[in-house]
Amino acid sequence: MSGIKGKVVAITGASSGIGEATALLLAERGARLVLGARRSERLAELVARIEKAGGTAVQIRTDVIRRHDLQALVALASERFGRLDVLVSNAGVGTISPLDDLRVDEWDHMVDVNVKGVLHGIGAALPVFRAQGTGHFITTASTAAFRIVPTMAVYAGTKFAVRAICEGLRQEAGDSLRVTTVSPGATATDFAEASTNSQVRAEITKMRDDIAIPPDAIARAIAFAIEQPAAVDVNEIVVRPTAQS
Repeated sequence: MSGIKGKVVAITGASSGIGEATALLLAERGARLVLGARRSERLAELVARIEKAGGTAVQIRTDVIRRHDLQALVALASERFGRLDVLVSNAGVGTISPLDDLRVDEWDHMVDVNVKGVLHGIGAALPVFRAQGTGHFITTASTAAFRIVPTMAVYAGTKFAVRAICEGLRQEAGDSLRVTTVSPGATATDFAEASTNSQVRAEITKMRDDIAIPPDAIARAIAFAIEQPAAVDVNEIVVRPTAQS
């Protein structure tokens, strides 16, 4: 099944930023959506907005750190729509700081969300995709998965891991499953607010305000990967501002 109309797409981190933009774009193009995020009230508002525009969406509170939450997200897709065609693993966190800050709890949290969260999604969806004989994993990484800069050592490490996991998944997927990694550059989201280091937060905010691209630029890249014919697997997409080095 190619195209987007009618496909069942689950999205984590759907309550804002890239996840929200992706949900709105895919709903407009006829996808049936299963939306997950920790902020239930934001999800409810998004579902109402989609339904008002004539789209189809359901929601479930999802914390990707919790393996059961990902299983519940995938189960909801099967219960409501009878299948799952695409899992967009978009939830992520970037508590950026220099290693000398020794914010070890924040390092652990990034590993839990950015790496384990992706693995939990794979663990929940892979058996469903295998049983169906078709399925598409799309994972949000980052340009930090290609280039390490000061203050981003741990964050970049998690995103390098995401690329490695997704490439391994692609090689194991066979001829019926598709695997796509989308790596955004500076994007106009609330990413900067996660940093508890005030100087780093100010630097990231300035870069965002100066050059960031809108979240729907990443949503269009995700839609491009989904809409390809089943025999076409778009494996990696990097989308950054033209002004970003």
